Order: sequence, then structure tokens, then C-alpha cells
Amino acid sequence: MLTHLTIKNYALIDDLAVTFNRGFSTITGETGAGKSIFLGGLSLVLGKRADLSTLRDKSKKCTIEAVFEIRPYGLEELFKNNDLDYDQETIVRREILPSGKSRAFINDTPVTLDILSELGDRLIDIHSQHQTLELTENEFQLKVIDALADNKPLLLDYQTKLKAYRSAIKELESLKEAQADAEKEQDYNTFLFQELKQAPLREGIFEELEATYEELTNVESILEQLAGSHQILTHEEVGIQNLLSSLRNSLSKLAGYGSAYAELSQRIQSVFLELEDVVSEIETLQEKVEPNPGLLEEVDNKLQMLYALQKKHNVSAVEDLAAIRDELENKISRSESLEMEIESLQASTAEIKKDLTRLAGELRKRRTALVPELKQKLESALVDLGMPNATFRIELRPADDFSATGTDQLVFEFSANRGGDYGSLKKMASGGELSRIMLVIKSVLARYEQLPTIMFDEIDTGVSGEISNKMGEIMQQMSSKMQVFSITHLPQVASKGDHQYKVFKEDDGKITRTKMKKLSTEERVVELAEMLGGKTLSDSAMAHAKQLLN
Repeated sequence: MLTHLTIKNYALIDDLAVTFNRGFSTITGETGAGKSIFLGGLSLVLGKRADLSTLRDKSKKCTIEAVFEIRPYGLEELFKNNDLDYDQETIVRREILPSGKSRAFINDTPVTLDILSELGDRLIDIHSQHQTLELTENEFQLKVIDALADNKPLLLDYQTKLKAYRSAIKELESLKEAQADAEKEQDYNTFLFQELKQAPLREGIFEELEATYEELTNVESILEQLAGSHQILTHEEVGIQNLLSSLRNSLSKLAGYGSAYAELSQRIQSVFLELEDVVSEIETLQEKVEPNPGLLEEVDNKLQMLYALQKKHNVSAVEDLAAIRDELENKISRSESLEMEIESLQASTAEIKKDLTRLAGELRKRRTALVPELKQKLESALVDLGMPNATFRIELRPADDFSATGTDQLVFEFSANRGGDYGSLKKMASGGELSRIMLVIKSVLARYEQLPTIMFDEIDTGVSGEISNKMGEIMQQMSSKMQVFSITHLPQVASKGDHQYKVFKEDDGKITRTKMKKLSTEERVVELAEMLGGKTLSDSAMAHAKQLLN
């Protein structure tokens, strides 16, 4: 329940601090006194969007703070899910800065407007003229039946399953689109893949092929140079190998005359052995190297293939071609596996749909069972509100698809007069009748929904006399289970409150301010008398006011 409200620098409110109590509180005041300003400030702290025009003094920030007693209302999980400190006395604060930016806090922890609004929806139900139109909407009407049928756990199960079903359908559509795209590209991707698969795409292949190509295209020159080199090395008279052999023999004879000669002899021996290896290698190459037009053509074809593939795929390295080949292989493999994935997902989606249909059926069964009870409660309550001939025709019909509330379309028709035609509430009920119907429905919901506070904003507009007295009694009865506020112009309703607050304006000749205060018993008598007979307080008005309070 709401226990304290502080509003600073908002519209005509300079600094307002009010304390509220349990039970039924009425809020009165002349037209234009600022009741809507008070309600607007409260709406801001519950998550409504704000703008800079709400600031009274544009150089200062606007602050609205509300304190709630939340112990009995099972909100611990909401706080836990949003990483908030839970406190039985919870403080909600909203700040609008001169820059136009807005900040929100729950127990001094910064929160988004979505979180603030989520908590606000669990703390206060503000009923405005606009909200009365919800009465004509199918979703709200189903909410009433679900409250009576205690369908909340079942509806949560259904909505969880619906979320999974919609996610599966979305994934299935995505897979089918991917399959369609893959089928369009499958042949081309397969062609590209086979082309790359036939190419020798290994590291260093370019260097290897180019070296072989150079060798094969210069075979005659290579053989000529090898032969010349072999002749220089092995000529019988002047060949380097023979000359070096003679030098080795000479120096070996000096090796015994000292370490310097021995070392020199050893070095020449090493050179001789190395030269022998060179000669052997040249002879091997002479035997190995030979013209091979067939191999040359093969190497040239491979090089041209690689050059063409690089140009085709706009890459400069064989590693890039290998990566493209692997990617194409994955695409082809993915395309082939999509059919199996789709079949598997279709089977699981069918199972989810089966469960969803079962839950929707259970909801319909429970709702159908409650329709007679709801009809009886509404018609019985409206008798006391001056609508003795009001009747409802309520019927559940199957909808075409799954919605957030099930597969039911609720036909909620109304007739205000005996023997009259039935039609939708929007068409058949006047504004005053809609207000009375909404009050009755809210009173029914109050017994089944654990909502801490409800605030009615002039729900009694368009009624008077005994009917307004009955509406006040209904709100008074509701207050035994929840905190109830009613902003009203009717003394019959105002007098039913356990507490009464007055909204008024003060004008010091320079500036006008909106104020709010809790009235004492004597002040309530005067306020009610003014509501009955105007500013001139007659004895009869005062007597009537005292009678209303008693």
C-alpha cells in the first residue's frame, strides 16, 4: 500500500508531502484545483514518461518519491530478478532534470522505466476515464474470467509454452529460407568446390611448380653448363680435381713438420672431399636432368589453373583458395543436412503445439465453467447501481490462432433494458453505465487479485443520488481487502471514505500553488457541505453533511 508521497517542483506543486493510511480514502477539491496534477505526479513515479514541461521551475529538478508497504504482496521474486534490494518499506523515486533527462530509483538503485513500470503495475491500479475503454476489449474481459477461475498458474504455463512454440516456428521458417537459398546455389557451389578440389592447394605449391617449370624450360642450358663444369673439375691434365689431388699430396708430406703444416694439410683434405661430392652431384644431375615435354606441359597447366583460380576468386594466395574450398564444402554439407534438421524441428514443434493446444483447452474449460458465475455477479451488483434490467450474454468461441490469452474469442454482449437488443459494450452502454460496470468488475477482481492499491479517478462521473451512494459503498467494501482511493466530486462518495483529502490552490498574489491536506472531521463536514450547497454554508447543507458522515 502507498504510505507516503512527496512531490517537488512539478507543475503547480512546489513542495507537497502527504501521508496515507489503509482503508478507503477520498480526494476532493474544486474543478481546476489540481487533482489531475496530483495524479500525474503519482503516474510519473510509477513509470509514465515525462517531459520538460512538467517542471515548475525550469532551473531545478523535479523529484517525486513514493513509499510503499509491500510485505504481504509476494514481490520478492520481482526484486530478485531485477537485482534489486528487497525491503518491506520500499521507496520509489523519479527525477526529471532541467536538461530533460529522467532518472528512476527503487530503494536508491537506478532502474530503467520498464522495471519501474513493471513494479508500478504490481503496486497501484490507477483507473482513469481512458481505462474504462479497456472494458470493451477482449483481452481485459478474459482477464476478469481468468481471475475468477484462478487461471494465473495455468495461463503462465500456456504463455511459456507459447513462447517456445513461436520461437520454434521462427527457427523453422529461418531453416526453410536457408534451405531455399541453399538449393538455389547448390549446383554452382558444387561446381566451384569440384574445381578447387582438383587443384593442388597445398602450402608452397607455387614455388615448387615454378621451380620445376624453370628447370624444364632450360634443360639444354642446364646440361651444357653441367658438362662444362664436369670437364673443368675432372680434365685429365688440367682439371681442378687432379690439381687439388697433387696439392693434397704435397701438403701431406709437410704435415709431420709441425701443427701449422698439419692443419693446412687437413684443410686441403676437407676441400678435396667437398670437391669430390660436387663432382658426384654434377654427375647425378647429368643423369637425372633430361628434356620432358609432357611434364613441362603438366606443370604449365597446373600453374595456369592456379593463376586462373586466383583471378576468379580475387585472392592472391593459395591458402585463400584452400579456405574458399573448405567454406564451399561446408555450405554443400550444410545444405544436405538442412532437410534432416527441418524434419527434426517440425516433429518437436508439433509436440509443442500439441501441449499448447491441451493447455488452451484447459483454459477454455475453466473459463466456460465460470461464465455463469460472472454473469450472475455482474447482473446482481448492477441492480444496486440503478441498472435492474441490465443483462449480459457471455460466450467463448474458438479463435483462429494461438494468442497470449489462449485460443478463445470472448463474445461479451450487453443489454441495458429488458427485452432490448444485445450488442457490444462499446455500442450498447453509455459512459455512466460503463463506469458502473467497470466498478463492479474491479470489485470482483479485488477479491481474486492481490493488488495493494487501486485509485479511481472520477469513476462516479455521470451518476448521482442513491446510485452514487451505492458506488461509494462498493468502494468501501473493496477497501477491506486493499487500499482504495477515489477522486470524486460527489459528496455521497466522499463521505464514505475512512479518510478524506482536499486538493486546493493557494495564490499569494505572485504565484499559484497546488496543495493537498488530510481533513479533520470538522473540516470534512465543511467540505461536504460546500460540495452539497456551494461556498455559502447553509444550516441544511451542514446538517446534511453531518448526516452523510454519520
